[in-house]
Amino acid sequence: MHEGHRQRMLQRLEHAEGLQDHELLEILLFNAIPRKNTNPIAHALLTAFPSLDEVFQADYSELLNVEGVGPETAAYLRCIGILRERIRSDRDRVPTVFSAGKFSEYLRGRFASLREEVIEIFSIDAQQRVHSSKRFTLSLSDRAAVEPEEINAFLTSRKPAGIVLAHNHPTGPALPSAEDDKFTAQMQVICSMNKIRLYDHIIVGREGTYSYFLVGRMEEIRRKFNLSAIVGEGLYRG
Repeated sequence: MHEGHRQRMLQRLEHAEGLQDHELLEILLFNAIPRKNTNPIAHALLTAFPSLDEVFQADYSELLNVEGVGPETAAYLRCIGILRERIRSDRDRVPTVFSAGKFSEYLRGRFASLREEVIEIFSIDAQQRVHSSKRFTLSLSDRAAVEPEEINAFLTSRKPAGIVLAHNHPTGPALPSAEDDKFTAQMQVICSMNKIRLYDHIIVGREGTYSYFLVGRMEEIRRKFNLSAIVGEGLYRG
């Protein structure tokens, strides 16, 4: 009986905007309470804490005082609350509109604790607002590189108007290597093919940052490495 009800509730997530708060909480609790009707517990939580926001701000001990909530469920909800707070905090730090200077400073803090080299791609909309990012861990430590298939999958799923590239040099200076220059050019070609603007490539080093845009190299790379320049204006326009 519970299994059929749960399946129907999960299917309703396809139109989640129509679900009420207690229904969303009921579905969330499926993972914490696998073999019990979670509807009464969802109602009990929203009686004790009158909003979802308050449910996820509640302390572990406060959650345990709610009827039907045991240690595992309290730990589950508290963990979600902590994750939610950290996501909010991270979003608050991200510049809402792309600015090479502000973004360089933001990335310096974001990459400060990393001991391995990563590449991160940020999607930018038509109003230059920063929307989302994807991080790629590199297997090669001497150059920035991501497989083209991974890049295309990101661009296809996010459909950005533009992107910002970022990567770090955990043990060295922020100055780009020849391979970093090559990767920037390759990414510009991919962006040109997809009619996406490459705004910047920012490198975070041990003691500072390097922005291709701020040093004046980004415009040159955009001009030199686009389809019309590579294959010819007439041929590109077809």
